[in-house]
Amino acid sequence: MAEAAIRVSPQPEPEAGVVAAGVYSGGRRILDIRIEESGDWAKKPGHVVWIGLHEPGEELLRRVQRQFGLHELAIEDALHAHQRPKIEQYGDSLFVVARTAQMVEGRIAFGETHLFVGRGYLVSVRHGASASYKSVRLRCEASPKVLSHGEDYMLYAILDFIVDNYMPVVDAIETEVEEIEDRVLATALSQAEIERLYALRRDLLRLRNAVVPLVEVCRRLEHAELVAIDTPMQPLFRDVTDHVRRVQEEIDSLREVLAFAFEASLMTGQAQQTTISRRLAAYAALLAVPTAVAGIYGMNFKHMPELEWQYGYFAVLAFIFATCAVLFARFKKNGWL
Repeated sequence: MAEAAIRVSPQPEPEAGVVAAGVYSGGRRILDIRIEESGDWAKKPGHVVWIGLHEPGEELLRRVQRQFGLHELAIEDALHAHQRPKIEQYGDSLFVVARTAQMVEGRIAFGETHLFVGRGYLVSVRHGASASYKSVRLRCEASPKVLSHGEDYMLYAILDFIVDNYMPVVDAIETEVEEIEDRVLATALSQAEIERLYALRRDLLRLRNAVVPLVEVCRRLEHAELVAIDTPMQPLFRDVTDHVRRVQEEIDSLREVLAFAFEASLMTGQAQQTTISRRLAAYAALLAVPTAVAGIYGMNFKHMPELEWQYGYFAVLAFIFATCAVLFARFKKNGWL
């Protein structure tokens, strides 16, 4: 009767920083609650509290801490929000950090998600660029049978959602990389394109640093090292590990392609410079012939036999044109012109 009375009580007013706070029983959401009620509900057998927070202040996190007895070090990490992906165990509870990523104006924007998991509760804290976990809740609530596994399945669903959201970022970069690869084969890259290439490689490195540590996180969740994860749920995290490794392989492949594109751009630029140098050298050789002849006959010596010859001027011109024609033909044949 007391539980029924709670169900029909007015819904709590929305609170800043709290995206959702609900109680689940048997895989079904039975009601929304206030933060101050969450601890009591989490202690009831067969009930799980799922709280979602977005960039909460310290006061809100402290209230959540008091409800579930969260460790002080984990709260400090959640407040600072500059953590590497990791998993830590504090007694019977877990603290998981995962990095999130989204494409924002052509660059990768990173965020963080902190997950507090314990018997009867899961608290997610989002910071920075991150997709809302509303779709995760709706998908889980549409499958009460799997959601009945409680906080372990909720943890799996969120981690799987985070890893799956890496792929749109990788796909967007892959599309741009393919465009750069096509252009570099046609012509040398411009300065702006080279700067963009460097920016993409730097973003991919940061994304890799965010993705790879999740392999170790999922490995520990998959094996019987953590008492907070039920044994039947551990194999689910192997699927997340496979997704993480696939994302890692895609990132490594893209970084190699970008490296090859940069090298190809350098080689193309060097080839163009070599071609230009050859052409300049060929034209310089063609100009050297008339310049040399004109220099000889411009020395103004009095006793030069050719100066008195009637056909000397025409002979010199014929010599110049013939020599230049031979040089031009040789340069053309050798591909210098």
